[in-house]
Amino acid sequence: MEAMDDSSPLGRELASETRRREKLLGRKLPRPESTRVVTISNQKGGVGKTTTTVNIAAALATSGLNVLVIDIDPQGNASTALGIPHHAEVDSIYDVLIDDLPLSQVVAPCPDIDNLICAPATIHLAGAEIELVSLVAREQRLRRAIDVYAKERAENGEPRLDYIFIDCPPSLGLLTVNAFVAAREVLIPIQCEYYALEGLSQLLKNIEMIQKHLNADLVVSTILLTMYDGRTNLAAQVAAEVREHFPKQVLKAVVPRSVRISEAPSYQQTVMTYDPSSSGALSYLEAAAEIAERS
Repeated sequence: MEAMDDSSPLGRELASETRRREKLLGRKLPRPESTRVVTISNQKGGVGKTTTTVNIAAALATSGLNVLVIDIDPQGNASTALGIPHHAEVDSIYDVLIDDLPLSQVVAPCPDIDNLICAPATIHLAGAEIELVSLVAREQRLRRAIDVYAKERAENGEPRLDYIFIDCPPSLGLLTVNAFVAAREVLIPIQCEYYALEGLSQLLKNIEMIQKHLNADLVVSTILLTMYDGRTNLAAQVAAEVREHFPKQVLKAVVPRSVRISEAPSYQQTVMTYDPSSSGALSYLEAAAEIAERS
C-alpha cells in the first residue's frame, strides 16, 4: 500500500485525504461569542451558492453548533437539499417578509441533522420583489424578523443560534438587499473558471453601497473557491489570482468538482449525510472549520 501511495496519483490522493480527515476527526469547533449572520451571495449563477450554504451549515451543525438556514431564493433549492417541504401551501419566508408572520412559525428541523433548522422558500417569493416595494422599511424586514426570533428563543429558554446562513437568489433585488441588511458577513463562492472574477467587482460595489446607506457593519469576511478541477492549469490560475486579490478572505479549503456533491440534493440531502466519506464532504468540513476558527 505504501508503495502505491508513492507511485500512484490515486494512491497519493487517498493518502492525502486520509491525513486531512485525521486532522478533522473529533475536532471541536469553537462557539462564536454571538450569533454570526452570514449571507451567501454572488450575482453570477451556478457558482455553488446553495451547495455551499447547505453543506457548511450541515458541517457546523454536525459538530454540535446551532444553525439556521434562511432560504430566500424563489427556487427553494436550499430547502430541497435540507429535506424541508416547500410547496405553495407551506408557510415560508415569503409570509415572514410580506405578512409579518413570526420566523418561529416557519422554521422546520432538518430531518437528517440535529441542531439544523431551515426557514423554507416557496414559489410565492418570485413575486415578493414587487410586493416589497410598497412596504414600510422594506430593506429591514428580514433583519427585524431575525431579531424578534432571537428574543423569542431566549424567552422560551431555547439555546442561542450560533450561525444563521442566508441563501440569496443570483440577483441584486430587494430580497438580496434584505439579506445584506440582516447580515454582518458576506461569504462569496467563486467558481474556478474563466469568468469567475467577472461580476465580482460589481458585487463588491453593491456591497459598498449597502455599507454606506443601510448596514455599516457588513463585511466580506469569506471567499470560497468552488468547482476546483486540479487537472487544469486554468483552475490553478484562477485560484492564484483570487488569492492575490483577496489574501485575507480566501479560505485555504477548496471545494473540488464532485459528482457526490451534485447528486446529494436529488436525494434531499447534503453531501454530509449523502456521502460523508467523499472528498466533497471533507472539503466542506475543512471550510466550516476555517470559518468557525475565524470567529
